[in-house]
Amino acid sequence: MKGIVLWHRKLPFIILNKWEATLKIIIRRNWNQILPWLMLIVSLTGFCLFYLAPFIVSFFYSVVDNPIHGAFCGLQNYKELFRNQYFLKGLKNTVVFMAISIPLNMVLSLGVALVIHKMKRYPKFFSLIFLIPLAIPSATSAFFWESFWGVHGTFNKFLSVFGIRGIDWLDSKYSMMAMVVIFIWKNIGYNMALYLSGLSSIPEQYYEYADVEGAGFVWKFKHITWVYLIPTSFLVLIMTFVNSFKVFKEIYIITGEYPPDGLYVLQHYMNNMFLSLNYSKLASAIYILTIVIVLFVACLFRTERKLSKDLHY
Repeated sequence: MKGIVLWHRKLPFIILNKWEATLKIIIRRNWNQILPWLMLIVSLTGFCLFYLAPFIVSFFYSVVDNPIHGAFCGLQNYKELFRNQYFLKGLKNTVVFMAISIPLNMVLSLGVALVIHKMKRYPKFFSLIFLIPLAIPSATSAFFWESFWGVHGTFNKFLSVFGIRGIDWLDSKYSMMAMVVIFIWKNIGYNMALYLSGLSSIPEQYYEYADVEGAGFVWKFKHITWVYLIPTSFLVLIMTFVNSFKVFKEIYIITGEYPPDGLYVLQHYMNNMFLSLNYSKLASAIYILTIVIVLFVACLFRTERKLSKDLHY
């Protein structure tokens, strides 16, 4: 009887131990399949909580006349947005800035990457020089550029050597040029690193075959280098497009909420709407900007796929 009683007492522990052993075996066998799904669930939860939910809420703000107990007004906020002179000014300046800075940044980054890639001595040292601006805080770089472009700044002192009278470059018709220079200085190193990675993946034997056939630099760049750099160039284009919105930080630190007309971009408009608690106009501007970004990226991916297929065949 004592043996039976002891066995009955041990039975739950025996069952638990068997279940635990079985569970460990199942987890051990399927862990490589379970782990990606767990990571994906965590990522999707964060995306829905911090991005998707606010995005949906902001759409509600964009179709009501007032964020607090507001009435549905349809597309009225969007119509008023395109009649707003400040929004149109910011949109125009943003488009002009991107049209100038993005191609110029890509060309200069590719040129610097080609030069550094061909260097025999100290290529890492020169790469590091171009990457230094990425490590400088926005406030520090803003202070530097304010003292550089100011009336009594470094650039005007340089011009005075040639007898040229200095101006306040950030409050003139050349203010857009100053913003383009700031953007290129900040981002040329990042794009250069991407292009260096793409250049290092090109097989050297292709260049050797071209040298044997007597091909020149232009032919090799067009038919070898550029062909293999097309995927990298699309990545650089997307990253440059995204980073072009970040130049607002330096401009905002230098000029404040209401900069000169040449420096007023979409981020200024949205920031001012946020500070004035005009959530309807803010949400409308955000949605228009998001649609433009999505369409731009979609066109890039479609073009990249088409070029990849053409190169493959």
